[in-house]
Amino acid sequence: MHAEPAAGAPGAMVALLQHGPTHRSYGDLSDAEVEQLGRDLDALREQVLASRGARDAAYIRRLIAVQRCLEVGGRVVLLGSRSRTAWWLGTASLTLSKVLDNMEIGHNVLHGQWDWMRDPRIHSSTWDWDHASAPEQWRRAHNDRHHVNTNVLGKDNDLGYGIMRVDEAQEWEPRHLAQPLWNLVNACIFEYGIAMYDLDFGDALRSRKGLSPQLRRELRTTARRAGRNAFRDYVLHPLLSAPTGSARSTLTANLVANLARNVWSHSVIMCGHFPEGVETFEVAEIDEHETRGHWYLRQMLGSADVSGPWLLHVLCGNLSHQIEHHLFPDLPSNRYREIAGPVRELFARHGLAYQSAPLLRQVASAWHKVLRLSLPPRPGGAHAGARQGAPVPA
Repeated sequence: MHAEPAAGAPGAMVALLQHGPTHRSYGDLSDAEVEQLGRDLDALREQVLASRGARDAAYIRRLIAVQRCLEVGGRVVLLGSRSRTAWWLGTASLTLSKVLDNMEIGHNVLHGQWDWMRDPRIHSSTWDWDHASAPEQWRRAHNDRHHVNTNVLGKDNDLGYGIMRVDEAQEWEPRHLAQPLWNLVNACIFEYGIAMYDLDFGDALRSRKGLSPQLRRELRTTARRAGRNAFRDYVLHPLLSAPTGSARSTLTANLVANLARNVWSHSVIMCGHFPEGVETFEVAEIDEHETRGHWYLRQMLGSADVSGPWLLHVLCGNLSHQIEHHLFPDLPSNRYREIAGPVRELFARHGLAYQSAPLLRQVASAWHKVLRLSLPPRPGGAHAGARQGAPVPA
């Protein structure tokens, strides 16, 4: 990481103006501090593990019931959606059901957060969701790669999904000029973008080695899932509405619900990973035998939270507590809010910046970074060669 400017130096003033009070970064903590941090977080995790019980099980079962009621209710209302009121009610209900299915339920069940219940209906090995990406493919890309290599350039493909420049250390190329447009398109088709990302489809095309037998099988699985969901939303459901003359309005409702779900999911993910101030890391910085404490520290500095009321957290899949989720991806999501206080205290104790802001501010910050880094670095400019999260040299 870049060294901090000395107090009183011009660089220190620039850092203060652009980043606020100076905070410690990844390389600033001693090994002893990092290991103590790891012990403190391990203890916090064990407290939550020991206290899981009926309250948590009731939460996820109740949420699944609500999601299914919203889906069924929305689809029933849309069968007679010729009136504007019915269309709005049905679309809102279907949108909420899709958001809950992907965010607070699907994402978290597939993380294994509820495996401790030993309920075969709510288990990471058996759960399916309303998504083009097959659960086993998503778990491989998300759980096994992203969460292990969080924000490590060249190892964590979630950094810009392989199509965007999201850090100054990434070399600028002319194609990055279009990344604001690509990001907007990705938001609208986020479900399918994630499915292709989970397959490593872009890497396979860039390698020009052809598609392996395994990738061909997985592509067929993804195509079947996408086709099944599209048939349900854009053919079957509108056809069932045809007797009431509401086929067209049902079709538009399904289109809007899927678009809203995609844009919402994309925005929440951006808020947790891409805002200004979130750190990234180079492979050379990461010890080959990274300790638990250093892994925790990387999660803390490579994530950002969204502040807001309880309902917002639920609709975000509690990924509004992205810092807490990255620290403890397998803890029940309904517990993130209560451990956010102790986690914030650990940040303060070690002089680290706890990145948290309201949703709109975090969305704006993430889009600002996408736009800023789409442009070529200015020679000698403030951001030329700077690392994200490090003080900006004068």
